[in-house]
Amino acid sequence: MVDGAFVALRRAVSFTDARPTATVSRPGAVAHPAGEAGTARMTEPFRTDSLPQKGTSVDTLVGTTPASVPSALRKLYFLRFTFAAVWAALLFTTAETLGALSVTLLLVYPLFDVAAAVVDVRSAKANGGPARFLYVNIAISSLAVIGLAAAATSGIPAVLRVWGAWAITSGLVQLVVGAGRRELGGQWPMIISGALSTAAGTSFLAQAGGDPELGSLAGYAFLGGVFFLVSALRLNRARNGV
Repeated sequence: MVDGAFVALRRAVSFTDARPTATVSRPGAVAHPAGEAGTARMTEPFRTDSLPQKGTSVDTLVGTTPASVPSALRKLYFLRFTFAAVWAALLFTTAETLGALSVTLLLVYPLFDVAAAVVDVRSAKANGGPARFLYVNIAISSLAVIGLAAAATSGIPAVLRVWGAWAITSGLVQLVVGAGRRELGGQWPMIISGALSTAAGTSFLAQAGGDPELGSLAGYAFLGGVFFLVSALRLNRARNGV
C-alpha cells in the first residue's frame, strides 16, 4: 500500500513538471528556454527595495531632515564642565590664603573663558548665528584678568569685588546668548546659569565687605560647570531627536 502511494505521488509530481507554465514578460527582460517543458524564466527578478518600507515617513521620502545641532558646541560645553570641576577642586584646597597657586588659578579661569568664547564665536559664525555678544564676553573676561591681577595685590576683598563685577556682567551676556540660541535646544540651563551668575556676583560684592573667602568662588565655578554639562547632554538629546 505504501509502495502504491509512493508511485502515485511520483506520477503527480511528474505530471506537474510536465505542464507548460505561462510567464509574464517585462520590457527589457531576457527569456531563456528552460528545458523540455518549454518554459521561460525571467532573468531579472522583481525588485521591492525601491518601494517605501514599513515605517517610512513622508518627510523621509521627500528628503527632509531635522536641523543639526553644532557638535562643536556640545564638545565645548563638556570641556567647560571638566575644567570647572578641576579648577574648583584645586581652588578649594588653597582657598584659605591668597598665595601664588590661588592667584594663578584666579587668573586662569577668566583666561579659559576668553579661549572658550573664541571657540564659541567660530561655532556661531559657522552656523550663521550672532556673535556680537560673544565678543562682548571676550572683552569683559579679558578685563577681568587684568583686574584680578591688580586686585590680588590688595587682598581677598578686592578679588571678590572684581570677581563679583565680572560674574554679573558675564552672567548677563550668557543669559542673552542662551536666549538667542533657543532654537538649537538645550539652552535653558545656560539661561538659568546666566541669571544665577548675576545673583552670585551680587553676593560676592556683599561678601567682600563682611567675611571674605575664596571658597565661595569654587562653589560658583562648579555649579556653573554643572549647568554646562546639563546643556551639553540636552544638546546631545536634541541631535538624536529624543
